[in-house]
Amino acid sequence: MDGASEHGPLIVEEANEQVVVACLNRPESRNPIDVETVAALHALLDRLEQRPEQPRALVVTGAPPAFSAGGDLKKYRDLYRSPAAFGEFLEELGRLLARFEAAQYATIAMVNGACAAGGLELALGCDVVVAAESAPIGDAHVNFGQLPGGGGSQRLVRAVGLMRARGILLSGRMYSAREALDLGMVSRVAPDEQLREATLELAGELARVSPLTMRRMKELVAVAMNAPLDRGLEEERTVVAEYATRSHDAREGLEAFAERRSPRFEGR
Repeated sequence: MDGASEHGPLIVEEANEQVVVACLNRPESRNPIDVETVAALHALLDRLEQRPEQPRALVVTGAPPAFSAGGDLKKYRDLYRSPAAFGEFLEELGRLLARFEAAQYATIAMVNGACAAGGLELALGCDVVVAAESAPIGDAHVNFGQLPGGGGSQRLVRAVGLMRARGILLSGRMYSAREALDLGMVSRVAPDEQLREATLELAGELARVSPLTMRRMKELVAVAMNAPLDRGLEEERTVVAEYATRSHDAREGLEAFAERRSPRFEGR
């Protein structure tokens, strides 16, 4: 994947040797989250996993003017007629977002335009969400009599809390990027003209983290999302004890601090 290459509904670009940018590439339909897009993203993750060295960060964005306005409602009219096919689509979408969460590299949503319904679900599946000032963001499923099937009702509650999630999900309202930041739907907001620069700068910061530390930290966050507090605390102690006593990178971090130099992480 040198430079930029097109793969189905995706344009994949190597921003640098550590950061990959995947751009949803159906702007005429506002970059829908559909069967083809989900399959293309799975194929991209497959290729990244097969590389001798995986990237340190994956940025997902959309071809202007939208990040993703959600599912392709025109195609849904046919998909709804086949419960088996629709169920398979939901399973593949759910598996995709689980892969984003479990990836050993950071996943970043660069929200450059409208982000609604399935688009919000895609963003919530990423580790970090950076939004342009002008980007409208919301769930919007109820506006067309739909329900979130890509984890939106579950991840949104965990991201913003029960009462806020109810307001977002039940109203169908679109929020400004600043409102979305205050609510907890996004991590950062940047001026439109600085969005790519700010996102790649963040990706570079995350790329400097030990890949082993990144993976273990994401595992702990996943436990916090899905387990009671007592189990989460127990899991944290277990993971940290093993990591601290067996990991080269944990020891290297301490040595680098003591020697006042940058750590040289090896991912082990």
